[in-house]
Amino acid sequence: MKTWHEIRGFPTAIRLLLVNQLGVNTGFYLLVPYLALHLTEDLGMSAAVVGIVLGARNLSQQGLFLIGGTASDRLGARGVIITGCALRTVGFGLFALGDGLPVLLAASVLSGLAGALFNPAVRAYLALEAGERKAEAFALFNVFATTGALIGPLLGSALLLVDFRAAALTAAGIFAVLTVAQALVLPARRVAPTGNGVLADWREVVGNRGFLAFALAMVGMFTMENQLYLLLPEGARRATGWEGAAGLVFLVGTLTNLSLQLRITRALKERGSRARWIGAGLALMGLSFVPPMAASGHGTAPGGLTEATLRALPVLAGALMLYLGVMLAQPFVMELIPGFGRTELTGTYFGLFYVVSGIAAAAGNTLVGWAMDTGERTDAPWLPWACCLAFGLASAAGVAGLHRRRVLPARPVSVPAAARGARHA
Repeated sequence: MKTWHEIRGFPTAIRLLLVNQLGVNTGFYLLVPYLALHLTEDLGMSAAVVGIVLGARNLSQQGLFLIGGTASDRLGARGVIITGCALRTVGFGLFALGDGLPVLLAASVLSGLAGALFNPAVRAYLALEAGERKAEAFALFNVFATTGALIGPLLGSALLLVDFRAAALTAAGIFAVLTVAQALVLPARRVAPTGNGVLADWREVVGNRGFLAFALAMVGMFTMENQLYLLLPEGARRATGWEGAAGLVFLVGTLTNLSLQLRITRALKERGSRARWIGAGLALMGLSFVPPMAASGHGTAPGGLTEATLRALPVLAGALMLYLGVMLAQPFVMELIPGFGRTELTGTYFGLFYVVSGIAAAAGNTLVGWAMDTGERTDAPWLPWACCLAFGLASAAGVAGLHRRRVLPARPVSVPAAARGARHA
């Protein structure tokens, strides 16, 4: 009830963006986790071709976040959000209708470009619209995103009982509904001129050393968060011998997020600096890999239900700690980003932040994957968990160092009420 009351306290625009994020994650995780399986088993493509298709989506998204953020600043976040959702509608529709490589590549590029557009634009709009309540807005954003990440795979697995086309068309339908809803309801914000050309704006943001240092310090956060989809599900499957055990990881996270995210953010917002809670969250995320690491050398998955349950507990405890760490840190990370520069460049700052984090997450996942393979080959199952622990502690130390040097914004930038209320006629 408190969460619902908090949602109702925000303007219509923010409420719509929260629902939008629920739909975005539902549609994305409904389809993308099963895409590789469809390409290999249904279409008979080689691993190399599958890598090209999936890589095209990742490259078009991660490489163009800065374009999406800049477009948000210069053209208005509303139009960029709508365009992004429309492009993903087309991209996911192509996955359903085509089975040739050119069509699949076009679908991948369009769906990746869509994410590059609406991800920074949504966050810029949310930050500007929420004013001094950024932390609470991003906390709720995290709740809706996590819920969508749980609903999506469950719905996708059910639709795949029909066929992949049904899943792809459903995902495209979700994005089509979101596109229409935002076109009809999402208010337009007045676009404030940045006063410079695009290249000058980029030089200003890239030249902000404090911001770049902060973005690099967040490498650990995104790498560890990605293990909710790689290392932890694999650990749950190995511990129990049951493929469905990966779903327990997401269930634990969603229930925890729904019940605690907003309470944690509100309780900590006025108690100490943002850097303290970001650092604490990162440290907790790192320590979350200790329980499964301690249990990783206890042999292969057992046959009995009781023993399988007991072996799953360290992995689920780690998942719970990891989600709690994300809940501590992420809203304050999102809140601080606009504080590094001018309000007129909010989208560009979010865009560059996601370029850095995307590259970092890809590199981090590669390292964790290498550690998983090496650990299995050398009988050192603790190795990938130890890598993630090191990521967490290094990121926490990085944030602490930036705070001591007074690099981080002391308080988030407040947007004047008049500016928040400005609209196009």
